[in-house]
Amino acid sequence: MAKESVKARQRKRERIVALFAAKREALKQAGDFAGLQKLPRNASPVRLKNRCKLTGRPKGYMKDFGICRNQFRELALMGKIPGVTKSSW
Repeated sequence: MAKESVKARQRKRERIVALFAAKREALKQAGDFAGLQKLPRNASPVRLKNRCKLTGRPKGYMKDFGICRNQFRELALMGKIPGVTKSSW
């Protein structure tokens, strides 16, 4: 489980990236790289890290579900993820 401050920082970055996305695209199309430099650093989508939406874990992230492998396994075994069942052969 990640610290609450790390999860809050990630949420803040996601919010800032969404806020400046249109402006960044317009500046890139215009070729105004000086204007891009004046935007906040956290406005760049490169600074985002894929993290589990439930625990904040940065590793073992499953992009299709937005959660880490540990949470995926627990939720799948409880039957809370539709269409996912434990395989056996």
